[in-house]
Amino acid sequence: MSDQEFILQAIEQAKESVKQGGFPAGTIIVKNGEVIARGISIGNILHDPTSHGEVSAIREASKINVSDLSGATIYSSMEPCMMCLAASMWAGVSRIVFACGKEKVSPEYYGGKYKTEDLNEAFLKKIEVMHLSELENDSFQVVSDWEKSLSK
Repeated sequence: MSDQEFILQAIEQAKESVKQGGFPAGTIIVKNGEVIARGISIGNILHDPTSHGEVSAIREASKINVSDLSGATIYSSMEPCMMCLAASMWAGVSRIVFACGKEKVSPEYYGGKYKTEDLNEAFLKKIEVMHLSELENDSFQVVSDWEKSLSK
């Protein structure tokens, strides 16, 4: 499968997150061409502010005894926040591909303004980070629909 096909699965996870009452972000983790974990962002429901899609997927991968994610790619509907980027580094993730960049949404969703590249550059083990901008609008639509649903 291609990066685009995996990102579309992450966007489906974002839709599932919204369906369950969570934040519009979703993640899948792929290792050796296989999806090994999925995550949604329902920290508000779980009363766990760390339960973002990426962290949730890393936890799921750990449950199947995959605590070292070297060689794995995280596909995320939205650009990972600094916590999720750091968790990915600690888990050994080699690559992150995301659809919707943080500049497209409110800085409130990211706890402020910072550059992912600067944080990644400070890591001892850098992660290859790729913005799949051709699917940004698909992911942003999930965020936009979610925001509209909040104002009803």
